Amino acid sequence: MNGPFAVIDAHIHIQPWKMIKAEHLALMQGRRDDVSALAELMYAPDKLLAHLDKERIEKVVSINYVSPEIMGFTEEVNQYAARYAKNCGGRLIPFGSVHPTRTEDAKRDMDVLIALGLRGVKIHPAHQPCYPNDYRNGNEKLEIIYKRCEEAGLVLMIHTGTSIFPGARNVYADPIYCDDIGVDFPKLNVILAHGGRPLWMEKAMFVVRRHPNFWMDLSSVPPQLLPEYFPKLETIVDKVLWGSDWPAPGVPGMRANVDRFLTLAYPDEFKRKVVYDNAKRLYRL
Repeated sequence: MNGPFAVIDAHIHIQPWKMIKAEHLALMQGRRDDVSALAELMYAPDKLLAHLDKERIEKVVSINYVSPEIMGFTEEVNQYAARYAKNCGGRLIPFGSVHPTRTEDAKRDMDVLIALGLRGVKIHPAHQPCYPNDYRNGNEKLEIIYKRCEEAGLVLMIHTGTSIFPGARNVYADPIYCDDIGVDFPKLNVILAHGGRPLWMEKAMFVVRRHPNFWMDLSSVPPQLLPEYFPKLETIVDKVLWGSDWPAPGVPGMRANVDRFLTLAYPDEFKRKVVYDNAKRLYRL
């Protein structure tokens, strides 16, 4: 890769746009001038690979999740994610999902997800209305999801922080509810996506510092705000993952966002770990 550091963007969204509710899709697309190209790319892995070459991004982690009631994504997102990844030559690491309240057989659905070759599971408390520690209140489905992730060596990603999409239930997305997971599933690698922004950054930092197998990604945080949002970010240098949240509104591009991060006054060793080394270690690349 060109430039001072190779880059793994550990949080982007290659998703089946045809599933998304119209109002939500319009919000996702915003005022972008490349909507038609993106709509095609969501179903054309070769175009994504060409885009990664252009952006000088070595690998990406693509996040999909089940949320029929809020976003429109059905269980078929798992098959979509697996098919797409198989045509990306190892440059796309796919995440899928089992809905923590709607699944009728969590073990079966997790076994299918694992058999598809997905590398991680996304839980989105605000879009799958459910506290991430609800297994402590009798949600056996959620407990099964976590246990199977732990047993199979999958990575668990949990959305933390607010969502602006219609119908989102933000009360569920406070990162403090993830603290129990670290206590009860100590071998499970857990990523707190978005670091609890913009309300709960200190809580996210506390949870990540406390639990050895917890990580945090920086996706959807404007790079220039990182020193303000996370003034002690360097204290968790080995647990921070770079992510752009591309192609979310406000994200000009994978390369544009990482270049903004690389201009910040962090040591080069820290930058290298964030944009590449930590993801390589987590996903055993």
